[in-house]
Amino acid sequence: MGFTRTELESYRDTEVPDLLPARDQPLLLLFVGINPGLWTAATQTHFAHPGNRFYPALLQAGILTDPVDQAAGMTEADRDALRRRGIGITNVAPRATARADELTPDELREGGQRLRRLVADRRPRVVAVAGVTAYRSAFDQRRATAGEQPERWGRSRVFVVPNPSGLNAHETVGTLATAYAEAARAAGIIADLPES
Repeated sequence: MGFTRTELESYRDTEVPDLLPARDQPLLLLFVGINPGLWTAATQTHFAHPGNRFYPALLQAGILTDPVDQAAGMTEADRDALRRRGIGITNVAPRATARADELTPDELREGGQRLRRLVADRRPRVVAVAGVTAYRSAFDQRRATAGEQPERWGRSRVFVVPNPSGLNAHETVGTLATAYAEAARAAGIIADLPES
């Protein structure tokens, strides 16, 4: 599946619904992106850009057992596989843009408040926010670093994990998988590492 630049631009400001388990199912791990990109809006699939390493990292970490062709758009079976494992995906800001730096600080702060309401309502074990810069802006945590945060949101543990965008050249699928696995272990989705 491919899109022209004009086709992608037509999805600007589109919102992508949260991917969440049903209310009668547990939400163990909530991944949080900054905001939908245009490819994500076009396919209605979170982290959908072909250069995004989110799903390959989840597969390498053992969080997913089958690959997802995100660029083509998730199938209902792909979505169900995540839901069955207690995994959800949302964004800080709901509005699709070509680049995250098109968001205003107010949008990030408002999105942070919306996210806290969602967490209070659904009570995931772990919230994993992808991108330390967005986390710092949305939650006024200027000195936050990657990893588990000292503050909990209610009973939810909060992790800041690396942004999987292909633009984040500091990370590889392997380093992303390591960070995502840490959050998934804390959520009880994958087993603890064996002691050496």
